Amino acid sequence: MRIPILKLKEYLLVSVQIELDDQTALQFQEDILNKIHEEGSRGVVIDLTSVDFIDSFIAKVLGDVVDMSNLMGAKVVLTGIQPAVAITLVDMGILMHGVPTALDLEQGLEKLQLELEG
Repeated sequence: MRIPILKLKEYLLVSVQIELDDQTALQFQEDILNKIHEEGSRGVVIDLTSVDFIDSFIAKVLGDVVDMSNLMGAKVVLTGIQPAVAITLVDMGILMHGVPTALDLEQGLEKLQLELEG
């Protein structure tokens, strides 16, 4: 199953609405990087509101997606991080320094716009 990636102007919007397994996470990583390249996107908002739990592999893939997107010139904002997801990321040492976060997709888009303007 693929996670939909929507284009809005020069941004990509992703709302993860399914339970992530290893294959889906790897497919998402490939899809998002290809979309950044194809569209020349400057920013990505990844909404994790529906994700209640991630394992160590998914945590690593998510951290890699953020790092790889930044390397490609796209700023990433994470939104809707649930407590269990935050705990897993920190426990895995995936601290994502400098990665803006927001409570929801709307605030995430606003934060991304501010990040790219400043």
